[in-house]
Amino acid sequence: MRIDGHTELIAHIGYPTHSFKAPLIYNPYFEQAGIHALVVPMGCRADDYPAFLRAVFTLSNIRGALITMPHKVATVGLVDEVRPAARIAGAANAVRREPDGRLVADMFDGEGFVRGVRRQGVEPQGARVLVVGAGGVGCAIAASFATAGVAGLSLFDVRADAAESLAARLREHYPRLDVRTGSNDPASHDIVVNATPMGMEPGDPLPLDVDRLSPHTFVGEVVMRETMTAFLRAAQQRGCRFQVGSDMLFEQIPAYLEFFGLPTTTPEVLRRVALPEGAVGADPQALSTAFSPSASQPRDVEAITA
Repeated sequence: MRIDGHTELIAHIGYPTHSFKAPLIYNPYFEQAGIHALVVPMGCRADDYPAFLRAVFTLSNIRGALITMPHKVATVGLVDEVRPAARIAGAANAVRREPDGRLVADMFDGEGFVRGVRRQGVEPQGARVLVVGAGGVGCAIAASFATAGVAGLSLFDVRADAAESLAARLREHYPRLDVRTGSNDPASHDIVVNATPMGMEPGDPLPLDVDRLSPHTFVGEVVMRETMTAFLRAAQQRGCRFQVGSDMLFEQIPAYLEFFGLPTTTPEVLRRVALPEGAVGADPQALSTAFSPSASQPRDVEAITA
């Protein structure tokens, strides 16, 4: 990849940086497509982040920033404009500078998930959706489904207050949306999403009663530690169509590229350039999510700007 005075930068900001995988996807694509841009990991501790975020956007050749842990929540309070998905999620994973100098933040975890659902031939508009898990990625997915025009959202989390808080934010932004909480029963839902960490470890309990799944229900997963989690295997046995966790990763990158005003692409191209034979283990799991402890539950799912 040629780097010169015309190269535009996308800062990849988080701490620590050793687990960052985004450069392994973006940069091979930029090189293959002839795009004069580069994703650069930038390790920034939490105490330094507010000043650093503003400082990095004073660079004349900065195109935008990918934001990962531990800065996603803090970003919402540090920019000039927060788009609806990020406001509902209470976190952001992308920032860009507008021509007038304002910083705008958005969240694309949910957008990637919904794009994946559509690519599977399932239209969310008018559907009834159950999202199990109201952590960061669950909030983002719920927000994107609301934007997509679903008829109703059912939300469940073992922390009932988390689900209720998410429901309140959704009702504020989408007052006509039918939002319900308190049950993880998948019956009568068109789309069911596991947005919990359940499935990260062998022997994890399933996030819901799969015997209540209709064969006509489309099932989605966010866990990427293995392609076919126990939940997906059980749903498959019920006859359900499904989406694996890594689909969300490759589907959201085109949305980031559009946000940054760069030429976009397809998930198929990204998989091909990021996972050639012998590279990154040629294994989608090598580009999986980062997982971090949560103060409110033993494990939380941290989505894939890492």
